[in-house]
Amino acid sequence: MNVFSSVILAVQMLAALGMIGLILMQHGKGADMGASFGSGSSGSLFGASGSANFLSRSTAALATVFFVATLALAYMSNIRPASSGSVLEGAPVTAPAPASSAPATGADVSVPSATPAAGAEGAAQIPTK
Repeated sequence: MNVFSSVILAVQMLAALGMIGLILMQHGKGADMGASFGSGSSGSLFGASGSANFLSRSTAALATVFFVATLALAYMSNIRPASSGSVLEGAPVTAPAPASSAPATGADVSVPSATPAAGAEGAAQIPTK
């Protein structure tokens, strides 16, 4: 199931990148008025009116693929079994470091330990269902 979701995610990313490229290639509504007055953009690769039809249909197809891939990923994320219980129940419990047994002198400076002083006291106080 993990491979299938990776494939769907890759299809979704390619569709998104394709849509970005196609949307950036399209011209706005103001460009049609400039072409009618002879600005020279009518001699494009797709012709005067062919680019709007081809690019808009391609964008609609990629948007449909993107939408279907998004719905498939949302459906696949919801069919996974939900874990019961708290997140803190699975956390590892560490005991506090033992204090040094050497006698403290004026020259000795003790370094505090890196482990927290409170072990599982906080997690033990959380009520369970």
